[in-house]
Amino acid sequence: MKNQPFIICLIDDDDIYQFTATRRIEQEKIAKKILVFSEAENALQFLVDNIADNENLPDIIFLDLNMPVMDGWEFLEEYTRLKPRLAKRITLYVVSSSVSKADIDRAKKIEEVSDYLIKPVSKNMLLTVINDVLKIQSYSESQPIAGEK
Repeated sequence: MKNQPFIICLIDDDDIYQFTATRRIEQEKIAKKILVFSEAENALQFLVDNIADNENLPDIIFLDLNMPVMDGWEFLEEYTRLKPRLAKRITLYVVSSSVSKADIDRAKKIEEVSDYLIKPVSKNMLLTVINDVLKIQSYSESQPIAGEK
């Protein structure tokens, strides 16, 4: 999996999770850049500021649900409105310590959420995510963009 062109974004207020997730991503050499945000509103502002910049937008977002000020659910509401204007298709995963069936079901009903992952994210789970994203990107590249023939 070396030299993957991924930009991975972590949105999580837990410093320990940020450190371990970043380290695992670096060890597996699956990202050319890792963006880390402790506050969801800062991540959202980054997306807005880079809305048309394909080179800076992440390929994958790992979003925590339980954060102060703007939680993951609120981020998802805003992201859903923003998504059609983004210059890049982003694959979003909810990553939470919550094993609540209500949280899992709610997340899986949101079209923008690719899957719900329970912390801690293992090496195998991370590699499965990367393989899934590669399949999504490969499929997306073979599909015409809306309005094109």
